Amino acid sequence: MQRGAEKRADGAIALERGESYTALEGRQMTRFCAPIHIVAAVNSGPETRVPRMLATSGTGGKGDTYLGGEPGRHFLASFFAAIVNFPLWRAAAIGQSGFTLQGSSVVERYWNALSPHTMPYRGVMATMLGMTWARAAIFYGSQTGKDIMKDRGYGGSASQLVPPLILSTVVQFANMPLVRATVTIQNPKSDLTSVRSALVYIYNTRGVSGLWHGVSAGVLKTVPKYVVAVGVKDFLEDKLPRQAEGHRTKAAEMQRSAIKSISAGLAGAILTNPLDVLRNEMFKTDLSLGATYAKLIREEGAAFVVRGMASNCTAVAIPIAITIFVTDVLNTLAEKS
Repeated sequence: MQRGAEKRADGAIALERGESYTALEGRQMTRFCAPIHIVAAVNSGPETRVPRMLATSGTGGKGDTYLGGEPGRHFLASFFAAIVNFPLWRAAAIGQSGFTLQGSSVVERYWNALSPHTMPYRGVMATMLGMTWARAAIFYGSQTGKDIMKDRGYGGSASQLVPPLILSTVVQFANMPLVRATVTIQNPKSDLTSVRSALVYIYNTRGVSGLWHGVSAGVLKTVPKYVVAVGVKDFLEDKLPRQAEGHRTKAAEMQRSAIKSISAGLAGAILTNPLDVLRNEMFKTDLSLGATYAKLIREEGAAFVVRGMASNCTAVAIPIAITIFVTDVLNTLAEKS
C-alpha cells in the first residue's frame, strides 16, 4: 500500500485527521504497510473521531526506530547506492564533460574510466557523502511532504509535484560547489587532485560566483530528474498489481519493487541527459548557459543531447533504482521487526 494511505482491515476508508468514525476502539487497521491498533477514541457528539497520534504504528510511526526510522533507512539506502555508483558516476562525468580518455573505442575508454590503473579515484568520500544526503533528503522529504500536503487538503497533483520540486532545487543549490569541484577534478589531465584544491582554485580564479557556475543547468537537470523519478515511483506503486494482504510472497514483492525502481531510474536519466551535458560543458568551458548551448549546437548539432547517454543512464538510473529498492527492502524488514 502506498505510504500515507490507510485503510480499515474490514473494508473501509482513509484515516484522515478529524474524519468521523463510529466505534473504532480496539479495531485492527493497516497503516504504511504495517499493522496498527487503535488504542483510544475521543467522543465528539454522536460520532467518534480518532486523532492520528492516538494510534501506535509500525513503519513510519513514532515508535519506528529500526535503523533510525524512515530517515535513517533512506540515508542507508542512499549511502549504499553512492558506494556502488561512484565509479559509474566518474565515467559519466568524464564522458559528458568531453575530457580525454585513452582508448580507441567507447567501450575501451569507458573501461579506462573504471579500471584499477586509473586509481586513486579523486574526491571519493566528498562525492559519496554529497550524493548520499542529497538523494536521501529528496526521496524521504518528497514522501513526507506529500503526506503532509494531503493531510492539509491539497490535491494529488500538487502534493506529488511540489515536494520534490522544492527539495531538489534546495539540494542543488546547497550541493553546487561540491558538484562543481568533484566534476572538475575528474579530468585525467587536471593538476587538481582534491576537492579542497579544486574549491580553492575556483574561488581564486572565479570568485564566489564561480562556485555556483552552472547552477542554472544543474537545477534544470536535477529538478526534472527527481520530479520524474519520484512521480514514476509513486505512479507504479499505485498501479502495479499486488497480492492481497496476508498472501504476499517475498519474491513477488521484490520483483514489484525492482520494476518500480528501475523504471523510475531510467525515466529520470533519459529525460534529463541533455541538461547533464550542458551543465558539465559549462564546468569545462566556464561559458554561460546560452553560450554553452550555442557552442554545442555549432560543434555537434542536436547529437549533443545523447552525448554520454549510456554512461549517464548507468550513473543516474542505477543509484536511483538502488535507493528506491533498498529502501523498500529495509522498510519491509522494519515491518517484520
